[in-house]
Amino acid sequence: MKKIVVFVAALLQQVVAVESFSVPDEPTGRRSILQQIVAASIASLPCSPAANALLVDNSSPDLPAFKGGISEAKERFRLALKDIDDLISNYDAISKKGGDNVRLYLGTQGVKSHMYGITKVLRTLQEEADDIVEYTETMNEFEAYLFQSEGAAYQSLFVEHSSAKGTPESLLKTAKGDIINLRKFMGDLAAQLHLNS
Repeated sequence: MKKIVVFVAALLQQVVAVESFSVPDEPTGRRSILQQIVAASIASLPCSPAANALLVDNSSPDLPAFKGGISEAKERFRLALKDIDDLISNYDAISKKGGDNVRLYLGTQGVKSHMYGITKVLRTLQEEADDIVEYTETMNEFEAYLFQSEGAAYQSLFVEHSSAKGTPESLLKTAKGDIINLRKFMGDLAAQLHLNS
């Protein structure tokens, strides 16, 4: 019983610190008061840095879905190359903020990166390539590395809580290697399309 009293006292101290907490003039019951106390105490807890770093730039607008068209596809691909180059150049800082931040750049988490919808973009550009067979094979290799890097970044979020062997750092290192290979194939695709990267 003493532990419960100490716990409730600690919660009440947190509640007093939260400005938005208010007790109704006429309490509607113990349950509603306890719900307010718990909600206020949870709201007062600090948010983890990884959660704050989910989006690289919270003010950047969401990208619209790719609608089609060769000129739009070429521009989207050029911008996707730049996003991947930024990811590789700043990988240590980006990956310190968690696997979701890496996935944001890959376009598989959120819609802020120009990599969002990249497979549809590449399929639209298929007819523009010098050699459609070579382009398709290169595109398949690119997609394989995209999915592998996304998978490793995603697994890094949960590896500490699973029976799998590894660490978030080792999985993010694996993801970086896949991203470097992914970028190589993007360069090959850009050459097939005569895009300056």
